[in-house]
Formats: sequence, C-alpha cells, structure tokens
Amino acid sequence: MKKTLLVAALSGVFATAAHAQSSVTLYGLIDAGITYTNNQGGHSNWQETSGAINGSRWGLRGAEDLGGGLKAIFTLENGFNIANGTLGQSGREFGRQAFVGLASDQFGALTLGRQYDSVVDYVGPLALTGTQYGGTQFAHPFDNDNLNNSFRINNSVKYQSVDYAGFKFGGLYGFSNDAGQFANNRAYSVGGSYSWGGLNVAAAYLQLNSNPGAALNNTSGAVSGDNTFLAGRQRTFGAGANYSFGPATVGLVYTQTNLSQLAGIGAGASGVSGGINGLGGNSARFQNIEANARYALTPALSLAGSYTYTRGNLAGTSPHWNQFNLQSDYLLSKRTDVYLQGEYQRTNKNAIVSADINGLAASNSNQQVAVTVGLRHRF
Repeated sequence: MKKTLLVAALSGVFATAAHAQSSVTLYGLIDAGITYTNNQGGHSNWQETSGAINGSRWGLRGAEDLGGGLKAIFTLENGFNIANGTLGQSGREFGRQAFVGLASDQFGALTLGRQYDSVVDYVGPLALTGTQYGGTQFAHPFDNDNLNNSFRINNSVKYQSVDYAGFKFGGLYGFSNDAGQFANNRAYSVGGSYSWGGLNVAAAYLQLNSNPGAALNNTSGAVSGDNTFLAGRQRTFGAGANYSFGPATVGLVYTQTNLSQLAGIGAGASGVSGGINGLGGNSARFQNIEANARYALTPALSLAGSYTYTRGNLAGTSPHWNQFNLQSDYLLSKRTDVYLQGEYQRTNKNAIVSADINGLAASNSNQQVAVTVGLRHRF
C-alpha cells in the first residue's frame, strides 16, 4: 500500500514538473464599431463594422521547453467577423496564422505553416496601418503593399533571428506545392530591422510568382483565396524609420509594389466594385509615402494620425491618392479601450479609379469620408 502511494505521489510530481515546462495560452481581440461613410456607391451609409482597426481574432499559442535554450512553439490563430460570426480569410479556420517550429535563445526561430511575410514583420510596425494606431481603414489603397496583412503565405518555411544588439533579420519561402511547376504560385521574402535608443529602422522585400497569363491559378500554392492582386508576378519592397522621444513617436515609410501580367483585383482587396477595371495583361506600379505620428496625452489617452500619398501607374494612366487619417483612443482598462477615428481620401479625377477607403465599399466619386466609433477588448 505504501509503495502504491509513493508511486502515485512521484507520478504527480513528475507530471507537475513536465507541465511546468510547457504552456498553452488562449488569447484574442474583438474590435467592433459603428461606421458612417459619406459615399458608398453614391449613397451615404451607417453600418456596424468588425475590425475597423484590428481584425477580430482568437488563438492558441504554446511552447514546450526542450532544454538547452531550445523550445518547441506553435500558434493557431482564427480570424472572424464579430458582426455576423463568420470566418475571415476566405473561410479558413486558422486563417490568420497556423505554424509550428523550434525556437532557440541563441540562434532564432524556424517555423513552418501559414505565416506573415517579411514586409509585414519588419516594415509593418513602422506604419500606422496594420497596428493598433490605425489599422484596416488607414491602409494604403487596396492594401497594395500588404502592410495591413490582407494575405498570408501558405506552405511557408520561415526563419527569424534573435536580437543582436538591436539588429534582427529574417526570411521566408512559400512553396507552390504543385508537382512539375515549382514556381507556379510561390513566394519569398527577406527583411531586417535595427533599434537604437528611440530610433527604429527597417527594410524588407517580398516577391510572389505564378505562371504568366494564369495568375495564381494554383489554388494550393503560397497565396490563394485572399490575394490582393491577380498577377503573374508581384514585387513589393519598403523601408521606414520611427523615432520616439518622450510620449511622442514620428515616422516615415516608403513602399513600392510592381506588378506584371496583372489580370485584376483579388479577394484580399476591399471595395473592388468601384476600384480598378480593365487590367488584363497590364503591368502596374504603386508607390506609397506615409508620414505618421502618435502622442500619449496621458497613460490612458492617445492621439495618432498619418498622411499617405500614393501614386499609381495603371493601364497607361497615372492615378494618385491622398489620404488623411486621425485616431483618438482611450483605455478603460488594460484590456478594453474605446476609439474614435476618421479618414478622408481623395483621388485625381481619373476614370479608372475612385476613392476607396480600405475595408469599406468604394465611392462613386473621387472623394470619400469615413468616421468610426468603436470598442476593442483583448483577452
């Protein structure tokens, strides 16, 4: 009897020790708001919106200590629409992120799955789009540079270094998974960042490839179902810098996206009905310059704003966009905040393009205004 009790006690101790070396965290964010838009297809609109700043999501994140500074890690992250409960990212269960890998305190992390590219990882945090200070509706037209992570990379192998005295770098390769067509819908990217004091600088590059004339026709490839553009090749590069002093941060970001064999706009872009038409077989280019700033008036109240100028080259024309963005955010607690933000977008009077704030239906004119009051909760 005593031996049985001793074995049971020791088993409990070992189980507790093993459990202490592993962890699984349930986390999430819910962003819901009411948005007024002055022109959507020629009509004003009041609507409930999900993810005006950050896409609503829940996820599981885990790690197991393997010893010697090495651990196994995983993330499964679901995106959803809080207004109607539907799945995001073209109906994927874990469409935001899904990966597993190994992480070393000395050498960095190597992961496999559906993941963010290097432009999102390194340049994205320097812009207001894709962050808590602006997000979805602050995105550059059609999210043409993916700074608001409209799409992720499937079938990807990704490396991210540890922090070497402020310097970090990484790269990603997304397989086509198509037998006999290695380059049909593949992706690769590289990037790096450096932080010193209040200064943060970063640069990154992303390339997507598919068969010319059959844009992203491999549905099991690196980018499928949520791609922003249907094109034979997409090249996006960007660089930026932020500087923080006291409660203020100012930044400047430049990105450029070059497209060849452009067939049209994919499911990842919003408001395409009033956007760009007649693109078959054309090359295109988007250049974005964003100047941004944010200021913490108090520990609970912050202000943020940005201006983005975008110049395009599409189907022999040169449309351009000017967008002004402002946000005020107040923390009710560490997990819950309320926000008020607005956007004004104006394009040149060009028949091929209309005003189209990201996440909303397009205007039928060259101007669009949107104002959102919203609530975010994190858990």
